[in-house]
Amino acid sequence: MPVSRLKDKYVNEVAPALMKKFEYKSVMQIPKFEKVVINIGLGEAKDNPKAVEAACGDLALITGQKPVVTKAKKSVANFKLRQGMNIGCKVTLRSEKMYEFIDRLFNVALPRVRDFRGINADSFDGRGNYSMGIREQLIFPEIEYDKIDKIRGMDIIFVTTAETDEEARELLTLMGAPFAKN
Repeated sequence: MPVSRLKDKYVNEVAPALMKKFEYKSVMQIPKFEKVVINIGLGEAKDNPKAVEAACGDLALITGQKPVVTKAKKSVANFKLRQGMNIGCKVTLRSEKMYEFIDRLFNVALPRVRDFRGINADSFDGRGNYSMGIREQLIFPEIEYDKIDKIRGMDIIFVTTAETDEEARELLTLMGAPFAKN
């Protein structure tokens, strides 16, 4: 499904369904996606500086956008971590790239997970945002199996304008999120 079709799906199907179900007075109350943040935390980055470059390369392939390297905010002696050390990378997607990524995640990547039964429906934060973790980057078709040095997981956060978790769950469901059946 091209990007414009996914956005059209939101405008033509999802928004009217949400308006009807939650009985909003204004179209501005209808929840929508603000951004999607993809984060890779690297514990081994303190021992292996090349790990950050490899993770950034993988993230750039997956999202089509250059990642930002994240640094430690404070020193933690038990983890041998000093303030300012590179410890991961992240990408924030908005507008067209965000819709394209959501479409590829729900329709291409997640069905490739072994023993996939759906994503956890309890990972909402109470303010209408949803977080999920992925154990390996290999589920994305852009990543070539032979070219990766290590399997890495990532966190994906969907930030919405929804006021409650129920509204956000309905938005994600109508957009095609494969929630697990309880």
